Amino acid sequence: MIKSILSDWAGRSNKFERIWLLAKIEFKLRYYENKLGLLWALIKPLMDIAIYYVVFQTILKQNIPAFASYLFIGLILWNFFVESTTGTIQILYTKKYLYEYSNMNKLEIYISTLFANSIGFFFNFCMFLIFYNFLEKESIGLSLHNVWIILLFLNLLILSLGMALILSNIYIIAKDISQIWVVFTSFLFFLSPIFYKLATFKEALPSFDYGNPLAGIIINARKIMMEKQNPDFRLMLFDFGYAIIILLIGLALLNRLGSKAAEKL
Repeated sequence: MIKSILSDWAGRSNKFERIWLLAKIEFKLRYYENKLGLLWALIKPLMDIAIYYVVFQTILKQNIPAFASYLFIGLILWNFFVESTTGTIQILYTKKYLYEYSNMNKLEIYISTLFANSIGFFFNFCMFLIFYNFLEKESIGLSLHNVWIILLFLNLLILSLGMALILSNIYIIAKDISQIWVVFTSFLFFLSPIFYKLATFKEALPSFDYGNPLAGIIINARKIMMEKQNPDFRLMLFDFGYAIIILLIGLALLNRLGSKAAEKL
């Protein structure tokens, strides 16, 4: 079943050109009607950082070194995951015209949407690099360890694609999944080490970094970007395992429920 979806997609011509074209169009449309345009993609994480910095560093006194940068890298990874999942729950309905009246495979529609989000992530990540290396007083600078971010982002991309497939296909038979997912992500946000000290997080939730793949990705991103260390390879292996399993479940649901999307939505 899953093999048939992948082979159908692999057998199509010009698939990468279509995906990239659709990703660019979606990214532009997302900010087209806003006065500040693309700047909103950069302003949002900065506003989030300002709010959480005041709450957790100034009021609650977390006393985490380079706390603004610590927040920055955690939030841009988290925001990518939330935008890629919450924003795709209704994708089979809102983009029904693409798979009904064009040559686009459903999987291409998901991938192009995640690529559009990846463009925003790239801009935010560049801002993080500038902020951490030129404005952060406690920065320890660039290192070769930073290259591991490519593998960590691939992990995040696979995880996000898998969850997007699962949620959007469940939406075909249960529209309530939108509200459930909003509540669940709010809950998960506070169970991820985005603004807590890692030691505090591990003390309160022992081994939960192995049960929450987002936590593992954020922890490893800070290790390679801010501590000049290799990632925790055991933790990374767990995170990739979660992502691949979730992706396979998503593809199975796309094969089972997605084929009926046009008539049910």
